[in-house]
Amino acid sequence: ANPAAAPRFGLSQEVLGEDKLMAILKKRELKIYWGTATTGKPHVAYFVPMSKIADFLKAGCEVTILFADLHAYLDNMKAPWELLELRTLYYEHIIKAMLESIGVPLDKLKFVRGTDYQLSKEYTLDVYRLSSVVTQHDAKKAGAEVVKQVEHPLLSGLLYPGLQALDEEYLKVDAQFGGVDQRKIFTFAEKYLPSLGYAKRVHLMNPMVPGLTGGKMSSSEEDSKIDLLDRKEDVKKKLKKAFCEPGNVENNGVLSFIKHVLFPLKSEFVVLREEKWGGNKTYTAYEALEKDFAEQVVHPGDLKNSVEVALNKLLDPIREKFNCPELKKLSSAAYPTPSKAKPGEKGTKNSEPEDVVPSRLDIRVGKVISVEKHPDADSLYVEQIDVGEAEPRTVVSGLVHFVPKEQLQDRLVVLLCNLKPQKMRGVESQGMVLCASSVGEPRQVELLDPPAGCCAGERVYVEGYEGGEPDEELKPKKKVFEKLQADFHISEDCVAQWKHRNFLTKLGTVSCKSLKGGSIS
Repeated sequence: ANPAAAPRFGLSQEVLGEDKLMAILKKRELKIYWGTATTGKPHVAYFVPMSKIADFLKAGCEVTILFADLHAYLDNMKAPWELLELRTLYYEHIIKAMLESIGVPLDKLKFVRGTDYQLSKEYTLDVYRLSSVVTQHDAKKAGAEVVKQVEHPLLSGLLYPGLQALDEEYLKVDAQFGGVDQRKIFTFAEKYLPSLGYAKRVHLMNPMVPGLTGGKMSSSEEDSKIDLLDRKEDVKKKLKKAFCEPGNVENNGVLSFIKHVLFPLKSEFVVLREEKWGGNKTYTAYEALEKDFAEQVVHPGDLKNSVEVALNKLLDPIREKFNCPELKKLSSAAYPTPSKAKPGEKGTKNSEPEDVVPSRLDIRVGKVISVEKHPDADSLYVEQIDVGEAEPRTVVSGLVHFVPKEQLQDRLVVLLCNLKPQKMRGVESQGMVLCASSVGEPRQVELLDPPAGCCAGERVYVEGYEGGEPDEELKPKKKVFEKLQADFHISEDCVAQWKHRNFLTKLGTVSCKSLKGGSIS
């Protein structure tokens, strides 16, 4: 390999060990691996490492892809042992389909499963050797961004970083490539591999793609991601909900997806729009697109529609490949639907799940853009609230006697978004602002406060119910919200809760100012 190929690696967000990288490139091709734990379904953000793998191959590297099945089990048992084999098979098929969809030749890649070598005598002895020199503090710190963090961590999660470090030696590579969220594991490997007599490796990192709700795109947060096998109508629905405030380029999951996925794959992006709005425009540099969006030359609706078209072109070959009976069966077996009725139980495969759980509520952070008195009702406000969609929602709230107009303007609120729209004195309301209420008289009402730093459109969920998909629209006859609301309350610490489980965003708890022990409505 020519050292001139090194700038190719500069496309990564960060490189640890650049001098060593350059020294290797002067002598021979780089041997590098990328690993993925076979846990939740891979989503569209996986195109970031796939495009980088394509770059590595073009630069002459020898690339190994590791399906880390044992890691998946160790990470808080995200993949149950009985599903491990099926999920690993699913990952193999879906990752290969992704690579083929962007034109990467599979014959130049080496595919390895973790259990092919991680259960050997030599590897197991090295795990014990490593455990004799690694402190609990270092192991926990190394896995903080990757391993699921719980109050009482399992020993398996502490072993995870050590196994990933040993993989570098047992795969006989010069470098490991991963997301920037792996940085602490990479520095852990650099510190501890030499203590076993093994060489320190080079580490290359790609940026993490923010999810559609603004945080990290995650397999465990349904609204934040688009699955590789999502139907076109699902892609449209998720993009419609995505946070994409006009002119706001911060925490914008749609813009980030264009920057980190679509531009590296295609080297251009076409904004599709009607002639009356200026017609289609092709961007060959992401910075120009970001500038036009910041200056509101490009509308969020046009941006979302254009991403939808470009993304479906990438996903169509993958959907087609998984349309055969064998892979359909594999997909269902590897990721069984929790709500599917068991034999003999009431309900069918396609029936609405009867579980009344908080994840069925579409609760989001909203920003009040404007607030006016209702023209025909003295006790009602009519607000325009941004919830990260192309257009703000009109919401009618009975807050006139409790919250001054100036306190509502431009503040963040918590909004229930999937109630059936209903007219309130002639104005259709498209949501409900959630508030804390005192139990006794005189009645006091306070707005629920999202954590500082939240953005409009971020998902609000109940602790322990992060992964569920909310109903498209709550059916009034089912009374799902009313049944859940019966267990809503404010804790003694002024935190909003359902059955003593906190309301959360990715930045922390939802609270109110002072109404301890109150209800939520």
